[in-house]
Amino acid sequence: MIGWLAIAGLGPGAAQLVTPEVTEALAEATDVVGYEPYVMRVPPRAGLTRHGSDNREEIDRASLALRLAAQGRRVVVVSSGDPGVFAMAAAVFEAIDAGDPSWRDLDVRVLPGISAMFAAAARVGAPLGHDFCAINLSDNLKPWELIERRLRLAAQADFVIALYNPLSSARPWQLGRAFELLREELPGSVPLVFASAISDAREAIETVTLRDAVASRADMRTVVLVGSSRTRLIVRADGSRFVYTPRSAGVSP
Repeated sequence: MIGWLAIAGLGPGAAQLVTPEVTEALAEATDVVGYEPYVMRVPPRAGLTRHGSDNREEIDRASLALRLAAQGRRVVVVSSGDPGVFAMAAAVFEAIDAGDPSWRDLDVRVLPGISAMFAAAARVGAPLGHDFCAINLSDNLKPWELIERRLRLAAQADFVIALYNPLSSARPWQLGRAFELLREELPGSVPLVFASAISDAREAIETVTLRDAVASRADMRTVVLVGSSRTRLIVRADGSRFVYTPRSAGVSP
């Protein structure tokens, strides 16, 4: 049996948001490797072994997946959202870079998925319609000082900012500090979207202003979209609102 390794994004939650390409790879796989909650999203079946692990074991599980593929197994490493956005694709390539030289010649593919920021943006309108960036607020793999610098510079550049991993029991203060910093650089009136558990039964979306944003509204299943100074709201008759950022900036039509 000739082995291969696919690094796949499962999307934000709903089965219908998993791409056909990923579904096909999972149907052919002998092994699924990943963070336990994501592995459990793949239904058990005959001939499939599921390898779940803790959230902070990225390189170990990447190495396991590569060893299995080298043994001739058909392996899918799963992430939520897109595997290249704060997820397992980079960990697998880091393991290849530092590991067994033979791993460089394995059949390795990255299968894209729908990232949380895109799913959240689609729910509320088009807040990412102009230039934007994504910043991971977790300081597990980088110093908090670097995160603060990036937040400040992104706000000064007037990007729309998608904040990933905003809050957890182990990191209860970072999102509040991020809001403080952003309020120093941006108008308090810019729209801000809390989008939690997008596409599953617990989905919750709230649009507020940066001035009124409360960090405790978020959890680890929340992506926070912070508008730029150009982001706008359209209020509808039923009281709901579209959020969008115009595509033009400083250019007359």
